[in-house]
Amino acid sequence: MPGKIRAVIVDDEPLARQGIRGFLSGDPSVKLVGECRDGVDAIKFFSDHTADLLFLDIQMPEVNGFEVLESISPPRMIVFVTAYDKYAVEAFNVHAFDYLLKPIDPDRFTEALNRAKTEFGRDRRRDGKSKLLPLLSAMRAHEGRPERLVVRAAGRMHFLPTSEVDWIEAAGDYAYLHVKGKKILHRETMHELEQRLAPGNFCRIHRSTIVNLSRIKELQPLTHGEGILHLRDGTRLDVSRTYRQRLVALLSF
Repeated sequence: MPGKIRAVIVDDEPLARQGIRGFLSGDPSVKLVGECRDGVDAIKFFSDHTADLLFLDIQMPEVNGFEVLESISPPRMIVFVTAYDKYAVEAFNVHAFDYLLKPIDPDRFTEALNRAKTEFGRDRRRDGKSKLLPLLSAMRAHEGRPERLVVRAAGRMHFLPTSEVDWIEAAGDYAYLHVKGKKILHRETMHELEQRLAPGNFCRIHRSTIVNLSRIKELQPLTHGEGILHLRDGTRLDVSRTYRQRLVALLSF
């Protein structure tokens, strides 16, 4: 028998949090384990905690709901809470995510919660992040590429403009951002970063390396289609045969 559903509310509006809290309070199968007042608070919370169900506001200042999801290991069940946005609602429908429109209708909330309960009783080993990726890709395409990354370092949240990143190095399931001679560990995979960053500004040159095109000084061809990339700060990076043709095309544009 599964235990209680551990739920978290993330919303910058106190009345919205209060409303969701009230709806949940009468259901003995749900335990509210956290409330976050904004996106920064949410990222901090999920760095130390987990949950089964997330009620997530999209339109929040500083860090929006999609940036939160790109920065955490998300719960398997997510209910988006939003003021009406036609494109977002269509995207949620296409990718089978539930949503609530503000002001929240009690019957609609009950419907969403019942769906979450049904999902909770299914295979709990499924990865929430893999289900999210198509939705996040669709929203990025609609909203444009991000101009910053949310980075956690020394217990703090930093908002790093992507233009400041010189190059990126794979580190297992994470990556090192090289910024002005410093290495910053960032909790996204190389594939996720490659999908997020604007292709006109960044290019993957190796399975373990992404480079900011504006930092390139020289490309030195080698045999067998490989190469050495020289950056303006003196850094030398290997270019694999797989990615060299695409790099040359971008540099020639």
